[in-house]
Amino acid sequence: MSADSRSLKTLLLALLTLATHNAGAVEKISLQALFKDKAIIVVDGARRVLKSGEVSPEGIKLLVTDTQHEKADIEVGGKREVLRLGVVVAGFASKGKGSVTLYPERGGHFLVDGSINGAPVRFMVDTGATTVAMSGDTAGRIGLDYRRFGRAGVASTASGYVRTYNLNLQSVQIGNITLYNVPAGVVEGNHPTEVLLGMSFLGQLDMKRDGEKMELSER
Repeated sequence: MSADSRSLKTLLLALLTLATHNAGAVEKISLQALFKDKAIIVVDGARRVLKSGEVSPEGIKLLVTDTQHEKADIEVGGKREVLRLGVVVAGFASKGKGSVTLYPERGGHFLVDGSINGAPVRFMVDTGATTVAMSGDTAGRIGLDYRRFGRAGVASTASGYVRTYNLNLQSVQIGNITLYNVPAGVVEGNHPTEVLLGMSFLGQLDMKRDGEKMELSER
């Protein structure tokens, strides 16, 4: 090990020892720069250089970097989060169990805006769907390489047989609820219009109907 490496390791250990912050007190995190197995993260205004597996004085652990998609996975307070270059993630200080309240829209359907792998999408709650399901058009728009990473299959529809692909999504988010490694299906073509929020996501939450509204909450 070089002298510079030893000095850096000693400095990191000293910072960890002297730190008075904890992950529960963190309010804002942003990804400033990204490299293979290393990232520069700004935590409440403090600039931290971390390698994969290292933990900042505030308790932020860098898990993995992805330079191709310009993102990094971190762990905060025991939860996995996705950081993207130039995007500030806030609200960690008050973070507890997430919950979302939905009200029916057209045709009595529950619709909600959210994200898949950090990309914005429109969901429709569908308890009859086994997994989160989307069209090939939607998958292409959000940059999901389903043909490469998905398991190919065939499904029968009213219009005939269509090609499908099964894969796991890195993250699915609605409101302040984010789940990871969520099973999903992609149907080639332009249907369904909205992403169906099926039981691979909903089944991990507590669901409650109170009159017209639906409440989803983390367990």
